[in-house]
Order: sequence, then C-alpha cells, then structure tokens
Amino acid sequence: MTTTVPVDVAELTEIKAYIDFATSAPATVQEALGLGVSRTGPAQALAVREDPSYFFNRAGGFGTGRPITADDLIPLCDFYREHGVAQGSLMIAPPLLPPDWAGTAAELGLTEGSRFVKLGRDLDTADAGIPALPADWRIGVVEAWQAHEWATVMQTTFGFTAPDLIEMAASFVGKENWRQYAVWDADRIVAVGSVFFHGECAHMFAGATHPDARGRGAQSALIAARLRAAAAEGCRWIVAETGAEGPGEHNPSLHNLLRAGFEPMYDRANWQWHA
Repeated sequence: MTTTVPVDVAELTEIKAYIDFATSAPATVQEALGLGVSRTGPAQALAVREDPSYFFNRAGGFGTGRPITADDLIPLCDFYREHGVAQGSLMIAPPLLPPDWAGTAAELGLTEGSRFVKLGRDLDTADAGIPALPADWRIGVVEAWQAHEWATVMQTTFGFTAPDLIEMAASFVGKENWRQYAVWDADRIVAVGSVFFHGECAHMFAGATHPDARGRGAQSALIAARLRAAAAEGCRWIVAETGAEGPGEHNPSLHNLLRAGFEPMYDRANWQWHA
C-alpha cells in the first residue's frame, strides 16, 4: 500500500528536524560554528559556516502548493552568501520543480549534486517487536549523561570529527520532541539513531553504526524502536531519506528502511549553490 504522507509535510518535517537539532547547541557553540537560520519565504534554511563538509548548509520545506520560482530561491542564496558559507544545498521535491527548472537553475548558478531517496510510511498498523540482537547487545533510550559518547559515535561515523560539531549533536539529547536511541555492546555504544516528532509526522534522523559493528542487525533494531516511538506519540506518518543507489551500488540503509515497510516517494537531487 502506497504511503499517504503529503510531500509538503514530508519535506517540512525534514528541514525542521535539522534546524531543531542544530539550534539545540549552546550559544557559544552556535557562534563558533557560524550557525544561522532563515525562516522567511516558502522554505527554511540552515547555515553552519564552520562545517567543512557543507552537509548542514541546507534549505528545504518548499511546501508552496505550486512550482517554485527564482524569486522563491534568491533569498535563500542571499542567506548563504550573507553567512559566508562556500556551498549550500537546496532540497526541492521533484513535484515542486517548474517545467523550466533547467533555466531557473542556470540563472541562479545551481548545479546538481548527490541524490537522495525520500521514503515514507504510514503508522496505522501495529509493528512486530524489536528484531533480535546478538546476545551481549542491548538497545535503549539514551540518557543525558551518555550524550557525549552517543554524539561522538553519531558524528564521527559520518565523518564529522570537529569538536564543536560533536558538541552540537550532544546538545539535543533529551530535547522535547526527540528520542535518541543506542545499541550497546556491553558498555560501549556501537550504533545510534534518533526520531523527531512533528505533529502528525515523524522523521528518522541520523542512524549510524560503528564500522566494526555493521551487519549484525543494529540499524534494523533502531528503526523498529523508532517506529514504535512515533506510533506511541500519535504520529500518522514517518519519513526518512538516504542516498540513492547508482548503477552497481548497494546502500544498506536503503534496504533496511524498505524491509521496515518504508516506501520510496521520489528521488530528490541536492541542488548546490556555490559562493
């Protein structure tokens, strides 16, 4: 059965999760990272000037109910320019791209970057229990005193090793509208995942497993735990995104989500603005 999550809800929930995550950091960390937020116009945007990967420089939530125009995007490009970032991504669902998108992209100097699969699923049916883990592993909710270890696993697994980026991640553990989970091997965290609650829709956020613990079911267990949490919060839908597969590629995260009942909604390009 095809998921019924509306495109605008899916996209808005995603960008709100990233902004809420980043702005959890203390003011001193936000200042050190050069963090800024724009909530004007039909979309919202996040800028993190001191992120060398440019990953957190993103704009989304284009829920205008009509194809976007250059006038919608110019303020976002100006926002990135004013915050001194070298590159930012505009994440626009394909149904919102105008017929003349190639001309609009050229006008603004946007280039197509990596592609992601947007997935969603309804939460109106009960799910099975948490998949079995190795005998010496356990899954649970992360407590505040475990935040730094949890954040270190999350960020370094993705390649974000700067101390301020790790502190940013540690700061949102236990925040309202969030739930953070971990899988422990004895006393060591080996896998992490979060879920963001936004009204009727929840968002899977930052599932990561330490390289030496992969292939043993940690992410499947974390997905199941987050599905149950979103249903318990009264959410109607849950969404996620992960890298699209190119020819000959295999993305384990994508297949974990498909096995958990998520359905692809569309492939979405990251349209990159460069200073």
